[in-house]
Amino acid sequence: MKILLTGSSGYIGKRLLPVLIENGHEVVCCVRDIKRFSPPASLKSKIEIIQIDLLDKNSLENIPTDIDGAFYLVHSMSSSSDYLQQEQESAENFRSALSKTKVRHVVYLSGIVNESTLSKHLTSRKNVESELSKGSYNFTTLRAGIIIGSGSASFEIMRDLVEKLPVMITPKWLNTKCQPIGISDVINMLSKTIFNPNTFNKNFDIGGPDILSYKDMLLKFAEIRKLKRRIFIVPVMTPKLSSYWLYFVTSTSYKLAIALVNSMKIEVVCRNNDISAILEIEPMRYEAALERAFRKIESNEVVSSWKDSFISSSFNLNVSEFIQVPTFGCFTDVRMKTFIDREHCINNIWSIGGTNGWYYANWLWRIRGFLDKMAGGVGLRRGRTSEKQLYVGDALDFWRVLYADKGEGRLLLFAEMKLPGDAWLEFKIVDNTLIQTATFRPLGLLGRMYWYAILPFHGFIFNGMIRKIIKQNNGS
Repeated sequence: MKILLTGSSGYIGKRLLPVLIENGHEVVCCVRDIKRFSPPASLKSKIEIIQIDLLDKNSLENIPTDIDGAFYLVHSMSSSSDYLQQEQESAENFRSALSKTKVRHVVYLSGIVNESTLSKHLTSRKNVESELSKGSYNFTTLRAGIIIGSGSASFEIMRDLVEKLPVMITPKWLNTKCQPIGISDVINMLSKTIFNPNTFNKNFDIGGPDILSYKDMLLKFAEIRKLKRRIFIVPVMTPKLSSYWLYFVTSTSYKLAIALVNSMKIEVVCRNNDISAILEIEPMRYEAALERAFRKIESNEVVSSWKDSFISSSFNLNVSEFIQVPTFGCFTDVRMKTFIDREHCINNIWSIGGTNGWYYANWLWRIRGFLDKMAGGVGLRRGRTSEKQLYVGDALDFWRVLYADKGEGRLLLFAEMKLPGDAWLEFKIVDNTLIQTATFRPLGLLGRMYWYAILPFHGFIFNGMIRKIIKQNNGS
């Protein structure tokens, strides 16, 4: 069967794609920017990639007319203040575009929406479901609550809280009940739902066997990590204060923190477990999902991370527009060093950031990250998805990967920190020379003042960084 997969570069889409291929389907991957979609080499010959923007009706004409099924895995969450309207419009455009195809089944992954009063985020999910259900195809909605898996937003936020705070003074929404589900069960259910007539024109809540409060989830997380943690709940933390608390302690962006806090005040408990019986799937318990996530992290097998989505920052850039580093009106800092072993040098570059740090003056990088966080930026807490691999679109501390080609020996990063301008950091190998270039395009007088203010630090930070890369490479 030929399946249209929206959200192919997202957290769920990246994990669902290889399963669909393994099941023998032909997959058409929909992406907003082809430049930032890097499927595994083993899958490239088995998929078709099309570029669409759900808010651009003309681009939807790229959708093939001979598709049999489709997955709708697109969620804006907090990418803009009017995301509720944008998600509604996107769903309308998608439904209209599918009317020109022979599609017979559409599957939508939504959130559990059983309460009479919903947050803006969950209201948007419900509106999208309502809009998509009006199509002339069979339609199925799987409604999930908290998804637990390596790289998931829920998992990473809990990890930040538990591993950083021995004592937590928390808002009262930590008493809210929810029904978490492991990411592997979500993928399994999605893949088994498509074209299953027993699921046609129905909606199902999906969750694991455990109903827990957020406090219980954090304490069980701590227990598995063998950490002793105390949690005290106070009634005085308003949603705004709660959002600030979540933002400063975890790696989430402030806009996403607001959306999460508003949703976490609402119970997300399944009405029934019919879908598990229909698909013959027995979801794993919460503790098992956590242990599985840590095994993936320890073996460096994290396939996707929510941090690689642009909602983890305040940017929603088109990679294609920034991949050519400008020169006019820009300041640059260029460093060059020769090396002996090309492969070793590239591996050092591809391992930069995250827990490995930036090779030199890491304390200054941490200070810069702290200042960025205080200014409302992403800081350094996003880290990186994989310790050894980098792909276009990946988050790398407060940078975004715009270009990554080991064969060519070029890595290009774009700054997502709060700046009075735009900044790029490029590593490029020419023959046996590593060229490291920092480029800054200032915005007005403030941008120029910023560049000259930090110029004294560049001499030893950037020189030290390239020297350390080469020094490690030479083994001295």
